[in-house]
Amino acid sequence: MASLDELKKERLAKLEGLQARGIVAYPADTHPTHSGADFLSQFDSLLEKKTSVTLAGRIMSKREFGALAFLKLFDGTTSAQLVFEEQHNKEAIDFLAAYLDTGDFVEVVGMPYITKKGEKSLLVDSVRLLTKSLLPLPDKWDGLTDVETKVRLRYLDILTSDELRDMLRKKALFWQTVRTFLNERGFLEVETPTLEVTTGGAEARPFKTHHNDFDIDVYLRICIGELWQKRLMAAGIPRTYEIGRAYRNEGSSPEHLQEFTNCEFYMGYADYREGMKLVREMYVTIAKEVFGKTRFEMRGFTFDLADEWVEIDYADEIKKQTGLDIWTCSDEEIRDKLEELHVKYDGENRERLTDTLWKYCRKHIAGPAFLINHPLIVAPLAKPNPDGRTAQVFQPILAGSEVGRGYSELNDPMIQKKNFEDQAKLLQGGDEEAMMNDVDFVEMLEHGMPPTCGFGFGERLFSFLFGLPIRETQTFPLVKPKE
Repeated sequence: MASLDELKKERLAKLEGLQARGIVAYPADTHPTHSGADFLSQFDSLLEKKTSVTLAGRIMSKREFGALAFLKLFDGTTSAQLVFEEQHNKEAIDFLAAYLDTGDFVEVVGMPYITKKGEKSLLVDSVRLLTKSLLPLPDKWDGLTDVETKVRLRYLDILTSDELRDMLRKKALFWQTVRTFLNERGFLEVETPTLEVTTGGAEARPFKTHHNDFDIDVYLRICIGELWQKRLMAAGIPRTYEIGRAYRNEGSSPEHLQEFTNCEFYMGYADYREGMKLVREMYVTIAKEVFGKTRFEMRGFTFDLADEWVEIDYADEIKKQTGLDIWTCSDEEIRDKLEELHVKYDGENRERLTDTLWKYCRKHIAGPAFLINHPLIVAPLAKPNPDGRTAQVFQPILAGSEVGRGYSELNDPMIQKKNFEDQAKLLQGGDEEAMMNDVDFVEMLEHGMPPTCGFGFGERLFSFLFGLPIRETQTFPLVKPKE
């Protein structure tokens, strides 16, 4: 089998041959009359009317039998079969034999034609090169098999995989469905800054960069404009949402990446109970529109989004699964329990320990469920419940995972100021995921913000329901450069 370098040399020689004949190997223009999909869907009519058809696309396969050749032409809509016959047009088949390879883009003109095996095809009258490929496509049967190569040459993996292209279409439909759902309910799509002086809206380690014009350090946002969208609540725009990229400088997992797409919406004059109703309706709509079902099986769990969503109390569930009462136990008791359960944890403060204990428990919940009554310590932007120790937070739980987070937004400036100050102490103490103090946001609250429910979720929900790790559902995952 020829090496990659040898194959490239052969193709370069063909390119030189084309140039010697004065043939442009990379023309700018092409004028197809039909897409491949339209050609096949209208085939019977085109055949009956003897209509000349022009197709353009990439040669995916080529079978040559001397005076006869069959090609598969792919234009992104479907594959169409091309037939080259020496008896019909010797010039076209000679050009094919001399200069064309799989991977090349061509424009062909011909007539609808049915082969002896009954396959709908195009009998080629003429062929014109659109792009000469200098490197071959992956093997048509095996495709790309090495995991790193599949990610690094993602465009070839997508080209040769019907499943990947279907995934990308479904992902586009996922976000289209979200937009339609929110637009129909009076939400206004907005854009908020991706560079911030202080990060807010989540607890995560940010990426840091420098703004040369202002000569200040800034951060890539870790959420989709939470503190900005709340400002819009104060500005008199009662329902907003944004879909955009967020950046978190932390570890990867099947459910987490450093760069990802999320959606956050904010609904004025509503609390977390109203948010729960809306989120359940939205998730059921997404499931039906994108996946054509509401019942899913994954990770040994089965759940149906159309079922009743049970409510799970944060502290009660931890006590049920571990025996610990988070309201009375000590930090040392939580550490001992985590070690007993063989759960790794980062950070020694109460917030991190409590959150890690819950994350162990959630893995055993099938859902659909809403986790509620989070301790205030893990919800510094949420409104407190009347009990004074829990927050009006809700999180959808499916098959052991959190797939969203929302709450009644805290709009008391005095409490918010104290929560920010407490978070700043954690940050100074080495907790890199703690929130920064945002005095401008507190000033906005002092001007007044209406009761508001906010909620965030993202492409993790899509990857989760699709059944792949989030990295595999990104169009172009980040890869390290070659050394």
